[in-house]
Amino acid sequence: MIRHPAFTVEPWAIRERHLDLRVLAQTESVFALSNGHIGLRGNLDEGEPHGEPGTYLNGFYEVRPLPYAEAGYGYPESGQTVVNVTNGKVIRLLVGDEPFDLRYGTLHKHERVLDLRAGTLTRTAHWSSPTGAPVRIRSTRLVSFTHRAVAAILYEVEAVDRPLRVVVQSELIANETQTYAAGDPRTAAPLHAPLVAEENVPSSDGTAIMVHRTRASGLRVAAGMCHEIDGPDGTRIEAQGSDDVSRLTVATRLSPGRTLRLVKFFSYGWSARRSRAALHDQVAAALASARLDGWDGLHADQRRFLDDFWEGADVEVEGDAEVQQAVRFGLFHLLQSAARLEERAIPAKGLTGSGYDGHAFWDTEIFVLPVLTYTHPAAVADALSWRRTTIPLARERAKQLGLHGAAFPWRTINGEECSGYWPAGAAAFHVNADIAHAVTQYVDAGQDMSFERQTGLPLLVETARLWCALGHHDPVGRYRIDGVTGPDEYTAVVDDNVYTNLMAQQNLRAAAEAAARHPGPAERLQVTAEEIRRWRDAAEAMSVPYDERLGVHPQCEGFTQHAFWDFAATAPDQYPLLLHFPYFDLYRKQVVKQADLVLAMHLRGDAFTPEQKSRDFAYYEALTVRDSSLSACTQAVIAAEVGHLELAYRYLGEAALMDLADLEKNTMDGVHMASLAGAWIALVAGFGGMRAGQGRICFAPALPPGITRLAFRLRYRGSLLTVGVAPEATVYRLLQGPPITVTHHGEQILLDRTEVTRPNPSRPAPEQQIRQPPGREPSPRHQPRTARPPGEPPGGRALPDAFPQLQGLDDQVM
Repeated sequence: MIRHPAFTVEPWAIRERHLDLRVLAQTESVFALSNGHIGLRGNLDEGEPHGEPGTYLNGFYEVRPLPYAEAGYGYPESGQTVVNVTNGKVIRLLVGDEPFDLRYGTLHKHERVLDLRAGTLTRTAHWSSPTGAPVRIRSTRLVSFTHRAVAAILYEVEAVDRPLRVVVQSELIANETQTYAAGDPRTAAPLHAPLVAEENVPSSDGTAIMVHRTRASGLRVAAGMCHEIDGPDGTRIEAQGSDDVSRLTVATRLSPGRTLRLVKFFSYGWSARRSRAALHDQVAAALASARLDGWDGLHADQRRFLDDFWEGADVEVEGDAEVQQAVRFGLFHLLQSAARLEERAIPAKGLTGSGYDGHAFWDTEIFVLPVLTYTHPAAVADALSWRRTTIPLARERAKQLGLHGAAFPWRTINGEECSGYWPAGAAAFHVNADIAHAVTQYVDAGQDMSFERQTGLPLLVETARLWCALGHHDPVGRYRIDGVTGPDEYTAVVDDNVYTNLMAQQNLRAAAEAAARHPGPAERLQVTAEEIRRWRDAAEAMSVPYDERLGVHPQCEGFTQHAFWDFAATAPDQYPLLLHFPYFDLYRKQVVKQADLVLAMHLRGDAFTPEQKSRDFAYYEALTVRDSSLSACTQAVIAAEVGHLELAYRYLGEAALMDLADLEKNTMDGVHMASLAGAWIALVAGFGGMRAGQGRICFAPALPPGITRLAFRLRYRGSLLTVGVAPEATVYRLLQGPPITVTHHGEQILLDRTEVTRPNPSRPAPEQQIRQPPGREPSPRHQPRTARPPGEPPGGRALPDAFPQLQGLDDQVM
């Protein structure tokens, strides 16, 4: 896989000026459109060539068996894979008798533009058929934010310099042939012809509705299309359909300069319970609603929706045009993943591809929801309401594991555990605390007491109950949580993972406080005063391991006593390690896949002193290989907090460009939602120093040399404020809502309608020096890589003497 070289750098669009078929799959993910309910990959209109055809409905899946070489009690018996449902994007074109296929004829011009303010994907092409007939094609595609079930395409064909006979075929196609990559656990499991036809009803006016059901999961899906056509006199229209295809054919003759204009509306509905007739009627009604607004109405509504979003979410970056583009690209895709969830999950790839089988992970609560909490909070309430609906399944899973409370799944679509590998799946109980963290953040930022009573409290109670079932007080009174897996999947089934314990501590305290605020609802959940006391006792006594010899927190008990990974013997093409080495070897070495202890320092910064953060960060930088896209943004936040601004800037670039530069070489499977969120996190929480909780929002801004100004907008407790950071000073301004108190480097400031400016204190360069595993250092921003001077380690500076063990490791790898 190669990086895509043709995206232009501009502030409000992703523009591809030249088509490169070698990276078609990646661009299909980048150009995907979604609204959280429907997802359309950015496939070419004519359907071919393609990397991976993809049309997805949130929550629509097929069941498949999970094979085990040696099964065990409690292993999930089946998995779930997102289904590529009926494709409504396809519009084929014939010029004369030659199909418009970019692999043939002459392509004079081809451009695609994802407009981040209009919410559309526009494509223009100038093509001559193999017989020399020239034609211009323009299409504009949208997935409506205001009509949950509707997408639309405006397709125009223009004759250039001679009369042409053109035929346009608009189609609905089910059970498209797909190819699947083998050997990578991050890709989707193969599904062959997963849909069984129940109904295909075309009509002469170009309206068609198809209904299918899945073979195993028993879900039913309906897809429909209708059209508005404007062409020359004599234009002929025919409709036909059977089994898995419905087609409208439009044939006409175009004189030079004349255009055939077709508007295609298509709609989807699915259900596990509703009848075929009910879904048919639902789709027909959605199409009628779309036609009532028309193309112009849908297009205008899309722009208004996005204008409102950007008013409360925009981030401005001066000095780095790539990051400016990337952070808006990320925010746009986050909105697309969540705008119309309506109690569904946010998958790790959104609805942009089939990566990870379309599953949702803890990524949502720890990376995606924090961004949406301060930019589009309604989506957070929806996402957490989905978790609330899955509590019965999570309780059932906990019971199966011999536990109380709820054990939320490591990976899932409908709420059932789908992980076939228990050390990284069933043992990763931190997902419970991650959900609780998202609840407390949302309630703190929005003061939504109704949500806390109805949704937040049940989630907090059931997750707290799990920690009391998992943990125990040891002989000296410490509360231990043994045999779990933290965020670092290269260190599995460990005792007292610091991240898990600190997040569980927060979870237990939050549950106790929420139950005290809402005694009636808590009583209905059978919460007793004795249970609340146990939660508080466990939180107070929570074990947090610390290595006095090294002066750092071990990631888990005993971690700093493990042997170091042999980085010198690891070739560059052996990353990610999980594809080249057995987990057995990874689990017993000091090597970190992604930020774990460092993530604890971000989310539970109150549990660490500034000196501990500096020392811990330096220690784990030398061990973290970033084989996960989740890592860079967290490393950026803590690097900025401890004063390594240039390093933080490098990590920002990695998080921001994960998909636009295809850094993980798997953007073809869908964009990385958590890393896209990470660009905002690195800028706002990193260089803006934003921390919020318990009714306080604090900032500690500091810019790296490559950024001359950073400005961001966010919502907190009914107020919309903007923070403008320059190297010397920060400007705070209240845009909407009641006055609010913010903290600037420890100083409290009351914001009303008056702009407030405060100087940024100077920050001396930290004495602690940093390096990463050889070959895993983040790339410089806007600087070519150069050979290291003799004797200089990979991170650019010598290791501190404070860690002689790591100094020896560095000598080994140089």
